[in-house]
Amino acid sequence: MDALFFGLISFCTSIITAVIGIGGGLLLLAILPFFLPANVLIPIHSLNQITSNVSRAYFGYKAIQFQVVPKFFIGSLVGVGLFSYCLNMISPTYIPVFIGTYILLSLWSQSFNNTMMHYENYYLIGFFQTGLSVIVGTTGQLAIAKLLKDFQDKDTVIATSAVLMCMTHVMKITVFAYFGFVFSEYIGIILTMTIGSVLGSYAGTYLRHKIDGKKLVFALKILLTILAMKSIASVLSTLLF
Repeated sequence: MDALFFGLISFCTSIITAVIGIGGGLLLLAILPFFLPANVLIPIHSLNQITSNVSRAYFGYKAIQFQVVPKFFIGSLVGVGLFSYCLNMISPTYIPVFIGTYILLSLWSQSFNNTMMHYENYYLIGFFQTGLSVIVGTTGQLAIAKLLKDFQDKDTVIATSAVLMCMTHVMKITVFAYFGFVFSEYIGIILTMTIGSVLGSYAGTYLRHKIDGKKLVFALKILLTILAMKSIASVLSTLLF
C-alpha cells in the first residue's frame, strides 16, 4: 500500500508538470519529506524525475530543440562537480530546510528570481540548475525562464525542458551512487513511482490544452507554500526541542 501511495503521488505531480511545464517535481519534493528519511529524499526524487522527464520528452519529441543541449550539458558537468564537493559537508538533517527555503524564495521573492534569471546563457543555466539541484533537489525554472524567451510554443518549451531536466537528474543520480546510496533498498517505491510518472506524463500531455493552466499554477503555489513551511517547521522543532 505504501508503494501504491507513492505511485499515486508521482502520477498526480507528473500530470502537473506535463500540463504547465513546471511545478510537479517541486511539489513531489515538498511532499516526500513527510514520508521518507531526509538522506533519501533527493536520490529517490531524482530517479523518479528521470522517468517523468524522459516520458514527457518522448511524448513531445517532435517539439524538442536539440541545439541548446550541448551548451547546457557542458555547464552541468562543471556545476555538478563543484556542488557535489559541497554536498559532502552538509548534514542530511538540514536538507528539508534547504528545500523548503528554496521553494518559498522561488515562489514569493521577485528579487531572488530576478537574480537567478540573470544567467541568460545555457552554459550558466546548466551550471546552476544541475549544481544547485544536488543540494535542493530541483531548479527547473532556470531553464524554463530562458526557454520561454527563446521559443514561443508551449510544447517546445515543455519538451525541451524535459530533456534538460533529465540530464540534470542523471548527473545527480551518478553523484549519489558515487557516495554510496543503495537504490535497490527502495525498489518497490521506485518502481511504482516510475509507473506513475509515465502514466502522468501521458495523461498530462493529453490534458495540456484542455486545462486552465493559470488556475492550476495559483493552486499549486498555495499548496507548495504550505508544504514548504511545514517541512521547515518540522526540522526546526526537532532541533530546538
